[in-house]
Amino acid sequence: MNRIQRWLSVAATVLAVGSSTAAGAAPVDEFYAGKTVSFIVGGSAGGGYDMLGRAISRHIGQHIPGNPAVVVQNMPGAGGLVSMDYLFRTAARDGTVIALVENGPPLAPLFGVKEARYDPTRFNWLGTPSVETAVVLVWHTVPVNTLEDLKTRVTTMGASGTNSTQAFYTRLVDAVLGTKMKAINGYKGLNDTFLAMERGEIDGTPSVFYSAISSTRPNWLPDHLAKAILQYGPRRLKELPGTPFVPDLITAPDDKLLLQAAFAPLALGRPLVMPPGVPADRVAAMRKALADTLADPAFVAEAQKIGLVVNAPQTGEQLQNVIDQAYATPSRVVDRLRALNAGVDR
Repeated sequence: MNRIQRWLSVAATVLAVGSSTAAGAAPVDEFYAGKTVSFIVGGSAGGGYDMLGRAISRHIGQHIPGNPAVVVQNMPGAGGLVSMDYLFRTAARDGTVIALVENGPPLAPLFGVKEARYDPTRFNWLGTPSVETAVVLVWHTVPVNTLEDLKTRVTTMGASGTNSTQAFYTRLVDAVLGTKMKAINGYKGLNDTFLAMERGEIDGTPSVFYSAISSTRPNWLPDHLAKAILQYGPRRLKELPGTPFVPDLITAPDDKLLLQAAFAPLALGRPLVMPPGVPADRVAAMRKALADTLADPAFVAEAQKIGLVVNAPQTGEQLQNVIDQAYATPSRVVDRLRALNAGVDR
C-alpha cells in the first residue's frame, strides 16, 4: 500500500468513526422530538413541591429543543432520599428524566445521614426558582425582642423531632451565637407549630422560611402578631431590614465555614436536577430551558396566581458551586456539623 492509499484508508476510518459518533449522538432537538420527559417530584401530591413541579412541567416542554411531552411522577419517601437514590441508581441517563428534589437530601451525605448512599457532586444541577431565608420567629407575647434576649432567656421552639431541621438549626444557632433556644419535639408540621405558638404552648419556631410565613400567615409580621428575631441563609432579606442576619454576626473562620455548609440547603432553594452521566449538550439545553421557563411571563403569572415563590432564580452552575463548596468543607468542620446534626454537643 503506497502513501496515498494509506492516507485514504486513514481518512476513511476517521470519517466512518465521525459518522458513527454523529449517528449515535443526535442533535438535541432531534433527540427530544417525539419523546416524553419524566418529571420526578420528590414529594407527595398536593404539597408545595408538587404544585411547583406541576407548574414548571406545564411550561418547560415548549422551551426544550424538540418540544417533548413532560409528565409528572411523584416519588415521596424518606424525607426525599428515595427520589435522590432513584436518580443516582436507576433513572435513565439519556436526558429524559429531570427532577425537583427537596433541598435537604443533596446535603444529607455531608451531614452524616447513613441512608444517603449517593454522590451529589456527580448530579447535573439545573437551577432553582428561589433560595430560602429562614427566620427565628417568636409570638408577640413572648418577652424576647433581641438577640441578647435569646442569650439570656430559655426560649422554647417547636420541632418535629430530635433529628429534624428545626432541632438542628436550634442547636446550630445556640452553638455559634450562645443563645438558649430549646427545641420542643412533637409538632408534625408548620401549621401545628404555628397553632402551638398561638396557644402559648411554645414561644416560637427556630427555622421557618420567610416565604412560608408570607404565604400561610401573611398578617403575622405586618400586624406584629409575631416577631422575627434573627434571619439566616444565603442572603439577607430586604423585607426584614431591622432583623439581624446571622452570617454577619460571626467572625471565627471555622464558624463561618460551619454556617456555609449548614446553610447550603437554603442556598439550593427548590433545586431541579438531572441524573449523573447525562450528555453535556442535553444538560446545557435543559438548564437553558429551565432558565427560560422561570423567566416566561406565562409561568410567572401562573406562579403568582397560585402563590408560588419565584423571587431569586439561580442557574445550574450556581447550584453546582454551592454543592462543590459544601463538599469541600474541611473535615474538622464536617465533624462538628455532623455532631450538631446528630444532637451531640461539641
